[in-house]
Amino acid sequence: MVSSEHTVSDSSTLTGWYKSSYSGGSQGDCLEVARGHATVPVRDSKDNSGPAVLFSARGWATFIGAVKNGHLNG
Repeated sequence: MVSSEHTVSDSSTLTGWYKSSYSGGSQGDCLEVARGHATVPVRDSKDNSGPAVLFSARGWATFIGAVKNGHLNG
């Protein structure tokens, strides 16, 4: 596993991946998050061995709050 401070190049080296129950069945634009790590790894659900971005717990909570409150425009 090659990593920098904020990414992991091969996310398949990490365990505990799950997809939100709100994700649709079409495998469209979905993210997966891995539990049980010091950081919060996030990856594209369509690329199991692609890169993951690593969030701090606080950073991930801030991101989720921004999404829930409609502060991110798509």
